[in-house]
Amino acid sequence: AAQASKSFPPVAQWHPEQVGHIDILIDGAGRWHHEGRLIQRQALVNLFATILRCDDGVYCLVTPVEKLIIQVEDVPFVAVDLEVKGRGRDANLLFTTSVNDHVVAGADHPLSLRAGVPYLHVRGSLYARIARNVYYRLIEYGAEEAGQWVVYSAGEAFCLGAVE
Repeated sequence: AAQASKSFPPVAQWHPEQVGHIDILIDGAGRWHHEGRLIQRQALVNLFATILRCDDGVYCLVTPVEKLIIQVEDVPFVAVDLEVKGRGRDANLLFTTSVNDHVVAGADHPLSLRAGVPYLHVRGSLYARIARNVYYRLIEYGAEEAGQWVVYSAGEAFCLGAVE
């Protein structure tokens, strides 16, 4: 419900002719920097996040008139909290990101591992890396199935790696 009440601009539909670069970096910890300085105002970061998209691996802030390319070290968001409703196969895993998005893992928002690091699909082609403390909590809700550690959310099974 919290996510449904958020309004996102239709950035996927915007294809402005004016393209440029802006000195914004999202570091590996999901912190946003402008001209080398940390952006302190979380409300500004949250606003920028609503106009962020990724085109073929290139991250950009998009408006109807301008597309500004930025740098992202890994992925733009971090999943910083986890709330679990239900248990086992009936669980719903609700993640909160560093930009206050609320995402239930499921078919439209899968969990995945890249080189052993857990990620969550947030929207469009944007992902959140799951913070280590959140990942440890997530593992508590899993179970071994056929040699794999599996969690369920919204009726979907997600493998968190092999059981050793």
